[in-house]
Amino acid sequence: MIEKGRISALQMWIMLYPTVIATDIITVPAISIKYAGRDLWLSTIWASLVGFLVVYVIDRLNKLYPGQTFIQYCEHILGVLPGKFLGLIYLFYFLFAEGIILREYAEFVNEAFLSHTPSFVIVGGLVFVCACAVRGGVEVIGRSAQSFFALFIITIFLVVLFLLPDLHVRHMFPILAHGIMPTIKGAFVSQSWYCQVFLGAFFLPYVVDRAKGKKWGMITVLFIMLNLLMIKLTVLFLFGQEVTSMLTYPTMDAVRYASLADFIEHLDLFVMAVWVAGMFVKVSVYYYALVLGTAQWLKLSDHRPLVLPYGFLMILFTFWIAPSYQKLGEFIEKADIFEVTLLFTVIPVFLLPLSVLRKRMQGKGGQAS
Repeated sequence: MIEKGRISALQMWIMLYPTVIATDIITVPAISIKYAGRDLWLSTIWASLVGFLVVYVIDRLNKLYPGQTFIQYCEHILGVLPGKFLGLIYLFYFLFAEGIILREYAEFVNEAFLSHTPSFVIVGGLVFVCACAVRGGVEVIGRSAQSFFALFIITIFLVVLFLLPDLHVRHMFPILAHGIMPTIKGAFVSQSWYCQVFLGAFFLPYVVDRAKGKKWGMITVLFIMLNLLMIKLTVLFLFGQEVTSMLTYPTMDAVRYASLADFIEHLDLFVMAVWVAGMFVKVSVYYYALVLGTAQWLKLSDHRPLVLPYGFLMILFTFWIAPSYQKLGEFIEKADIFEVTLLFTVIPVFLLPLSVLRKRMQGKGGQAS
């Protein structure tokens, strides 16, 4: 086994919490409200069902193929050549997804805070720190995520608490004024973030208490859903449907309103620091899955020599991915959502019954011999 480090089931799902929520809280309220309107909070609930499904699927696959990641057991389920080809598609998508994540990070930091700093400096700094974490292994990433987790949760609750006097519940009424279909369309957008818990398939082999993996996974998805529900309702109650739909980063705009008795203000800088920590974990998780998966795909004995070359490629993909942030946003809404759904939900769900059938056939073959 390439990776010698070990983490707990709780640590693994703490890593995946910011992987799902870091970019979601910044951009998805504005995207979801285009489809679901003031019922975007219902879309969040429907979308969470996909997260629960993906947790169940990767847990079952891990039990059928213990000690192996998704890249490895694809070859056992589909055969060597088809499994290799599918694994290559996933590895290329991880690299592509890193480009999207880093571009979103650079655009947001440039627009909100460091308008005169070159984007490659912003991206290069984050990639370098993440490269150090990935080279250190799964334990380094797990402990880093555990260190930031409490700060992330406290920040969300404090922002909502400080905004309470300015929130107006009337902005959510009437509920389902246009029927349930708009909420389902909004859920289809949001579920593409929930299904990122699929990345747990690359960490489960290194969990010491795998029996608790599904339990903590379900709890994490529920917790993510409640957090996103809180954030989206806060944005909706503060701005209303019309204003929210015109904002690019409604969550950060809401943070700028937050204050306590005109004494504690300007929380946006603190929130920004916490959000960068969450982005560090998210980029590191994708980075690690990419590097580890490539090493396993190539049958290498060590994944660390791949860290720096992939870091360089990630920086290049950040600027190759789209000519402008507007074009990137259009691509995410139209194409990337379908790609994520196919790779992180549809294919794993298809592979599970196929793997069960293959195990049964192998068992019958063994009994017959």
